[in-house]
Amino acid sequence: MLPFLKWPGGKRWFIQRNAHLLPTTYKGYIEPFLGGVAVYFYLQPKEAILGDLNPELITAYRGVKSDWQRLEQLLNRHQVLHSDAHYYATRSQVPTDLIEQAARMIYLNRTCFNGIYRVNVKGEFNVPKGSKSTVILAGESFKAFARILQGAELYCTDFEELIDRAGESDLVFADPPYTVRHNNNGFIKYNEKLFTWEDQERLARALARAHNRGAQIVSTNANYGLLREIYHSYGFHLLDVSRFSPISAKSGSRRNFEELIILSNPPKI
Repeated sequence: MLPFLKWPGGKRWFIQRNAHLLPTTYKGYIEPFLGGVAVYFYLQPKEAILGDLNPELITAYRGVKSDWQRLEQLLNRHQVLHSDAHYYATRSQVPTDLIEQAARMIYLNRTCFNGIYRVNVKGEFNVPKGSKSTVILAGESFKAFARILQGAELYCTDFEELIDRAGESDLVFADPPYTVRHNNNGFIKYNEKLFTWEDQERLARALARAHNRGAQIVSTNANYGLLREIYHSYGFHLLDVSRFSPISAKSGSRRNFEELIILSNPPKI
């Protein structure tokens, strides 16, 4: 199943090319950086712990899980009313109702410029309207999304708290925020606002602790030298991959970038 949110750094490419690296047997599933949850929707685990620090993202998934029918009704209404005026009016007003918040998040995600999520210093979503006008996608089933999400606990919290809950035979998939455009030149500078170097080190330690407790680890990151050294020192297996990045204002500047897949077990051939 394709994710219903477009999210920077989404892992659809990972599923298309590297799904064979995911364990076929595991107990519980933990994903502490939610994003578009392409891996979660691919695996469809019976038990899952999902989290992120973005409250609007968590609200979107909680809304789908709790009342997909009303959510679809609200999205249909957004579809009918969609225009410049409706987009900016919706962007400027945050409802208090959970399902209305979820519908707002999905509507803005689908009609904003390039599917970008960005907020100003006040925490207000400020991405301009994009060229796409389709709110309800053909063949999409929020009923199916809701069914899958029934087995998930959703938390708006720090990644370390969730990874520390991983036990023997659990699977942790960790995809922290990062950009791969500056792997070898300014990685720390360009990623500092997304995910600090201290957070990178904290993540590596948390994943190592989980692995020592018997959890299976699959993580993605930029193919950056110091990151390789850290994970290698903890005994992880490292796999270099190349993927196409569609995120660019000009199509001519979109190209392949190297990423790193971090595994607790040797990669499957």
